[in-house]
Amino acid sequence: MILESTEGQPDSIVQDIENMVRSYIEKVGFLLDLIDKENAFRFNEFDFILQPNCIILAISPANQDLATSDAIKISREVDPTGERTFGVLTKIDLMDKGTDAVEMLEGRAFRLKYPWIGVVNRSQADINKNVDMIASRRREREYFSSTPEYKHLAHRMGSEYLAKVLSKHLEAVIKSKIPGIQSLISKTIAELEAELSRLGKPIAADDGGKLYAIMEICRSFDQIFKEHLDGVRPGGDRIYNVFDNQLPAALKRLQFDKQLSMENIKKLITEADGYQPHLIAPEQGYRRLIESSLITIKGPAEAAVDAVHSLLKDLVHKSISETLDLKQYPSLRAEVGNAAIDSLEKMRDESKKATLQLVDMECGYLTVDFFRKLPQDIDKGGNPTHSIFDRYNDSYLRRIGSNVLSYVGMVCATLRHLIPKSIVHCQVREAKRSLLDHFFTELGKIEPKRLSSLLNEDPAVMERRSALRKRLELYRSAQAEIDSVAWSK
Repeated sequence: MILESTEGQPDSIVQDIENMVRSYIEKVGFLLDLIDKENAFRFNEFDFILQPNCIILAISPANQDLATSDAIKISREVDPTGERTFGVLTKIDLMDKGTDAVEMLEGRAFRLKYPWIGVVNRSQADINKNVDMIASRRREREYFSSTPEYKHLAHRMGSEYLAKVLSKHLEAVIKSKIPGIQSLISKTIAELEAELSRLGKPIAADDGGKLYAIMEICRSFDQIFKEHLDGVRPGGDRIYNVFDNQLPAALKRLQFDKQLSMENIKKLITEADGYQPHLIAPEQGYRRLIESSLITIKGPAEAAVDAVHSLLKDLVHKSISETLDLKQYPSLRAEVGNAAIDSLEKMRDESKKATLQLVDMECGYLTVDFFRKLPQDIDKGGNPTHSIFDRYNDSYLRRIGSNVLSYVGMVCATLRHLIPKSIVHCQVREAKRSLLDHFFTELGKIEPKRLSSLLNEDPAVMERRSALRKRLELYRSAQAEIDSVAWSK
């Protein structure tokens, strides 16, 4: 805006206003080097009119040349298309006799996108006489309708017409911005809700509410853990890989060369006969050879139990990290993790006992039908009338070794299927059924103070949640208001 003293005002008023504005700028630290009048006012103008939503009123006195108008010059710089600029001519009633502003008002002197609007404001004398705005507007209408030069333009002149034009334009701008504003508010609300969800719900005040909150969080964790095992979430398939690949490969890698070497076979069979040589088949020798071979299966069996235990621990840690509410309470997260791991370790110990018992059962009771189906040929075992050492020739010993190896292979094939069943029963299914049962039992015995400590939360998180809830409430209120305006249109 261009400042200029009008009739009845002292000449120093412009300088006084300038000094006031400069003093304000200096106090808030705005560009202390802008001490001259032109730069100081250009700064304040640009600070507002650079905003794309700002409507620019390019106000110029009618008794000045528009080509030198600062208002027009600045508006051209920031709004070259003229979409936001409205030209307003003031002091039309103060023009010299014989001159008028018709060319400017009709856009012939300087064309803008929107027609120029002329206004006649109260003079300083009117202000001193306390002439009210109603009377001033009436005088303005009479001036344009009674002045021959402006009579044909009277319908679009005056402050009232300017207000209507600006209101209509502002309404159009607001309507055009509503979809974008609605989209921005919806996006912001979604972001606030997502962050609130990540921060979790606020802590309950009473002990019952705290206990319920802990139980609900633990159930969420337990459900996520079960989803990993059941294939809803990834990870459970790695347990099947232990049964389908790791265990069979370990059984195949078992070496029975030491147990079934010719020297060891002869030694065990000879010792088993004692002073009385066997009559048909060295049964006790067979038992000792089979038992010493089957014991080696315990290694792969224990390895399978440990492998599944390790995978279950990984799934516990993964489930804890995926339980959002546990992130909110570090103490509870540590307690739940420790309780789950303790349960898994107890299940692992029980699983090892059960799995190794399967091997012991195979060692303790041999499948008789297997040996009954073997060909019984005494001649291949040597002549019974020979000495005991002559009977244990290499051919006979190799036959014993081959029979034992066949039987051990049959047992390995059986245990390959039984060991996974034992592990699933003792570890996987038990983990799904009662992973946190002991923790829940102990939870009911915890003192209130200890219960509260499990739900200790970072004060910064609590403060952030409170701020987010307030912002969310404001945005939802704004959304409702804007939606009502949009629908009413």
